[in-house]
Amino acid sequence: MAIYYLAISLLIAHELDAVTHSEWRLLFVLRDLPEATAVHTFALVHVPLVFATLWFSHHSNASVRDRTKLGVSIFLVVHAGLHFALSGTPQYDFDGLLSRGLILGSALFGALYVVLRFSRAFDQGARES
Repeated sequence: MAIYYLAISLLIAHELDAVTHSEWRLLFVLRDLPEATAVHTFALVHVPLVFATLWFSHHSNASVRDRTKLGVSIFLVVHAGLHFALSGTPQYDFDGLLSRGLILGSALFGALYVVLRFSRAFDQGARES
């Protein structure tokens, strides 16, 4: 479903934007590290995260693939909630239109994916009854 790919594309673009806004200063473990270490760690942690997201989103097992897409989509909504919760802190710097658009856009398309996924499952269940 293209909506899922749009959602994760917005998330990946947000992560690029996050580097320019020093997002690691908001993260519990990274904010206590020296700046150079935090920057490198922030970037390197995204390698296995993006790999796992892509790998499991295209897994040969349909159940793994579907659960991954659902889990990532739910995370996108939670992620936007975390940004909202952190928006009052002095280190928060995601106030621009681009930053907000990427965060909220990924959450919106993630939520839309979840709704469509459950409505399809509901429709399929109703047809089978």
